[in-house]
Amino acid sequence: MEEKIGAVTHYFGNIPAGIIKLTGTLKIGDRIHLKGHTTDFEQEITSMQINHKDVKTAKKGDEVGVQITDRVREGDEVFLVT
Repeated sequence: MEEKIGAVTHYFGNIPAGIIKLTGTLKIGDRIHLKGHTTDFEQEITSMQINHKDVKTAKKGDEVGVQITDRVREGDEVFLVT
C-alpha cells in the first residue's frame, strides 16, 4: 500500500540527492516510491537533512534533502510504502 507524501522540487545529479516538499511525515528507515513520467523506483531513506542539518524525522510542510539512488525529476511524486 502507498500513500502520497510529497513531490520532488529539485535534483542534484552530482551529489546524488534530491529535495522533497513533504505533504506527510517521513523518517529514516522509511521506504519510498518515486514515480514520474520516466521515474519509477523504490528506495529506503538512509540520510535526510533540513537546511544542511541531519534529521531523523520530517513533517508536512518541510523541504528535505535526501540521498537518491537513481535520477529523479522536478514534479516526480513521492509515495510512502507501507
